[in-house]
Amino acid sequence: MTEFFKYQGTGNDFVMIDNRQGLINLTTEDIEKVCHRRFGVGADGLIMIENIEGYDFKMKYYNADGREGSMCGNGGRCAVQFASDLKIFKDKTSFLAVDGSHDSEINDGLVFLKMIDVESIKEEDEGYFLNTGSPHLIVFVENIGTIDVKTTGAAIRYSEKWMARGGVNVNFTEILDSGHIKVRTYERGVEDETYSCGTGVTAAAIVSNYIKNCSEKINIATLGGDLKVSFSKSNPSDYTNIHLIGPAKFVFKGYL
Repeated sequence: MTEFFKYQGTGNDFVMIDNRQGLINLTTEDIEKVCHRRFGVGADGLIMIENIEGYDFKMKYYNADGREGSMCGNGGRCAVQFASDLKIFKDKTSFLAVDGSHDSEINDGLVFLKMIDVESIKEEDEGYFLNTGSPHLIVFVENIGTIDVKTTGAAIRYSEKWMARGGVNVNFTEILDSGHIKVRTYERGVEDETYSCGTGVTAAAIVSNYIKNCSEKINIATLGGDLKVSFSKSNPSDYTNIHLIGPAKFVFKGYL
């Protein structure tokens, strides 16, 4: 039997497994079954915490389809909270993910996760493309509540153009004012709208600054709750010191 823990970050939920002993091996099919919301635990993804030299831990992230995924921002915040709950670190940590190293800390119940720098924002026919650890397309909209995110997002994600580039996450973004935006995301790997997407809201905040001159500290409303993104801008499309900020909560534990 394998002990697991369920965590969520603004409704983006994950099955967490402590694999520091390296004894747990799950197949793609195993992970897909665990994440299934009818026949398994139910989650947007599965995360394993592993040992690695030079860091407090390594985060290994799998999408709900069972395949290893690119960086997951909310998953990273949940991994930090999980590692803290396991007493792996106190206050501040440095861990390794698929897109490189990340520094993080927990303050007043919020997880502050430093994201990778962004050096390129490209205008596409459908919106604006950038990589925040995962590839994201930002599409500005009005009346975001009326958007059919699953249908519209899937049409873009599975289009010949984007499939040739490995697929893309699609973030529909509505600007409320210079410091507040709303974001709804179609996530590849989950192949549906999720309640929140950490790398997605990070991308949306950056593009909102780049295109719409929004603040360098932005509040983001998602279906699952509120997040904040802060950053520094050195050149028109160069963003550094990027932080994704929000809660990460333990939900329950069980056994597979």
